[in-house]
Amino acid sequence: QVQVVESGGGSVQPGGSLRLSCAASGSILSFYTMGWYRQRPGSERELVATTIGEHWTNYADSVKGRFTISRDNAKNTLYLEMNSVKLEDTAVYYCYGARMGAQPYWGQGTQVTVSS
Repeated sequence: QVQVVESGGGSVQPGGSLRLSCAASGSILSFYTMGWYRQRPGSERELVATTIGEHWTNYADSVKGRFTISRDNAKNTLYLEMNSVKLEDTAVYYCYGARMGAQPYWGQGTQVTVSS
């Protein structure tokens, strides 16, 4: 059983930056896909960014050009670099990792609050 734990959330002003990390308790080499979802207050969980394989990435339109997803297999860690954050980026951010054809492992989430 692999556990994934998010960190790096907090409070940030509009236009600022934040980097989220998602550390896995085991190797992520077997994870075919990893990514980030978020849940804003009063809304359903939505996709933010995802990676498939070594090189393919996909972003929600709302974060394209501002957020960057990356994974470091040597550190068993997934990252989400958040730049030029907006008020509407306030949410709980969840990380997941999944082997091909298997149910994903989810973290407990980390709160990101954007406010002036």
